[in-house]
Amino acid sequence: MGKENIEGSSIMILPIKKKWFDMIKAGIKKEEYRDVKPYYDSRFKGKLYIDIIFRNGYSKSSPQIKCTCRICLGNGREEWGAVPGKIYYVLEILDVKNIRRNN
Repeated sequence: MGKENIEGSSIMILPIKKKWFDMIKAGIKKEEYRDVKPYYDSRFKGKLYIDIIFRNGYSKSSPQIKCTCRICLGNGREEWGAVPGKIYYVLEILDVKNIRRNN
């Protein structure tokens, strides 16, 4: 699903809405959430850290940021888009490595 990083694991590309993209870019939102389901189980299970490209849209030319994330299961914050009481894959954003704006 993408390129290989230095450690040999693939870099995931995940589309996100503009509101969340802008908050991550500004350093306000420190977590992103994904539902616990087979698609993400196969990509996240057994991994503690992963590089993720968050893309605001689906086009290759959409703005994007590359982040290093810590992965765990847990509840998210409602103000960051999580449903109260629901368990998610929590992608804790540790580092924003680069930002690409659309061309």
